[in-house]
Amino acid sequence: MLTSLMPTLSPLDWVLLLVAAFLVGFAKTAAGGVGAVSSALFALALPARASSGAVLPLLVAGDVIAVSTYRRSGSLTVLLKVLPAVVPGLVAGWLFIGVVDDQVMKATIGTIIVVLVLVQLWAKRANPESRLGQHWAFAVGAGFVAGFATMTANAAGPIMAMYLIAAGMPKLQMLGTSAYFYLVVNLMKVPFSANLDLIDAGSLVLDLALVPALAVGAWVGVKVIHRLDQRSFEWIALVLSLVAGVLLLVTL
Repeated sequence: MLTSLMPTLSPLDWVLLLVAAFLVGFAKTAAGGVGAVSSALFALALPARASSGAVLPLLVAGDVIAVSTYRRSGSLTVLLKVLPAVVPGLVAGWLFIGVVDDQVMKATIGTIIVVLVLVQLWAKRANPESRLGQHWAFAVGAGFVAGFATMTANAAGPIMAMYLIAAGMPKLQMLGTSAYFYLVVNLMKVPFSANLDLIDAGSLVLDLALVPALAVGAWVGVKVIHRLDQRSFEWIALVLSLVAGVLLLVTL
């Protein structure tokens, strides 16, 4: 799919892709909400369907870095609450990709992200100590929507960030739990993406060219995260999630 596209990429396209790869690495080690921004940038530089396949191997590479960095900070209990609902979400996303065009796909994911951010902001305004994530229904809903969003637009970052914030998780434990979650889920996505012909030799060559930018982003993320307090971390994640959702909508 991307083999024929790479020679036609403009300098601006390459800038967008390099920034997106940097943000993938940064998201994995510092702020998960940034990941959806990178997905939006990929969709600006490449066709939406092609961008979904191109970014997946980069996400897996970033997940490996994140797990190695925060391997002692994850929460198995939280993972077991949310992972079972991810599988039907992945299947629903796989079926959805097969029947809709790029515009509908971007609009759907952008709308989901914006609505969920607004719900979480409303909950925090109504009760600053609100912990929606402690309710099993919220965990199931977040898992399903995260599976759907990550399959269709690699945009589960804002959803999981909101879920883990709502669960009252400290930032390092949140990063560790996210790292294991995304590694498992992104590996699960590979056969689905391959079945839809979203990954090919061209996309893998492009990914190799972008890995250095990803590694730099991950390194910067590790340096930045230790300078942020919990409250700032939560608000940055929510605001970036909202920006990502709006970006997906305004780039239709």
